[in-house]
Amino acid sequence: MSFPARRPRRLRRTPALRRLVAETRLHPADLILPVFVREGLTEPSPISSMPGVVQHTEATLLEAADEARELGLGGIMLFGIPAVRDASGTASLDPEGILNRSIRAVKERVGEELPVMSDLCLDEFTDHGHCGVLTADGAVDNDATLEIYAQMGVAQAEAGADVVAPSGMMDGQVAVIRQALDDAGHQDVPILAYSAKYASAFYGPFREAVDSQLSGDRRTYQMDAPNRTEALREAELDITEGADMIMVKPATAYLDILADVAEISDVPVAAYQVSGEYAMIEAAAAQGWIDRRAVILESITAIRRAGATNVLTYHAAEIAGWLRENS
Repeated sequence: MSFPARRPRRLRRTPALRRLVAETRLHPADLILPVFVREGLTEPSPISSMPGVVQHTEATLLEAADEARELGLGGIMLFGIPAVRDASGTASLDPEGILNRSIRAVKERVGEELPVMSDLCLDEFTDHGHCGVLTADGAVDNDATLEIYAQMGVAQAEAGADVVAPSGMMDGQVAVIRQALDDAGHQDVPILAYSAKYASAFYGPFREAVDSQLSGDRRTYQMDAPNRTEALREAELDITEGADMIMVKPATAYLDILADVAEISDVPVAAYQVSGEYAMIEAAAAQGWIDRRAVILESITAIRRAGATNVLTYHAAEIAGWLRENS
């Protein structure tokens, strides 16, 4: 019996050999930790659909930022939950509103050692839960929303955000925010654009995380799951408008989209392992059906392998701790 000269298994024989030829590696700097801070809390509030994740108090948010800095994470992404909402999301513009004052507090705490990123969207701040202001007939008004996004971008930059991250999927949002930042003297603040954000059922637990007031859905502005080429068009538009980084969301169910976008992008590409992806891993692990640590690491490796420069994941701090153990 003749055997082939090429035996790929030779390089899989030991853990050390597999490590030697690994094509994709994880590093804490690849990971961005999304965190929620809720106005008025005196104790962290567990999110039942996302075991291990909490709505932070303003004090415990600083502790999470300290940990992220110590672990060498790539960044921390802040989501603010105000005590009072209205139809136009007024609290998003208040310099002393929960998100802007949290940006300021975290930035003062971590300095230049950890990039502080801020979600730039109205959904947490509106009493109807949509990512923009509404017309009289209840549709999201794209251009009126852009005017508010421009003000939000400046407010977040003035609070100290290192990166602003528009996630509302409004047409033209990157160009408008870039112009507003530049006009206000914040030319050095980069934009991480949610460029291919799909209207996904995987966002379910996030609704609890931000106490969403949404009725209906966001399918008139977030992307439709069957569409692939459209994601490239969205990414190219955002890059043309001045995005410094772009994002695909969700991650795991959209690895083909991520690979496509990474192939054509000349700026870094992030991917967001969203709440539903996190929740499924935790639920299966709680039942003893999967090896939790192995699946978490495999899932993030798959996202990086598909082309993500950075991954937003609620497991970021835990993964960084594991990587430190193995270093």
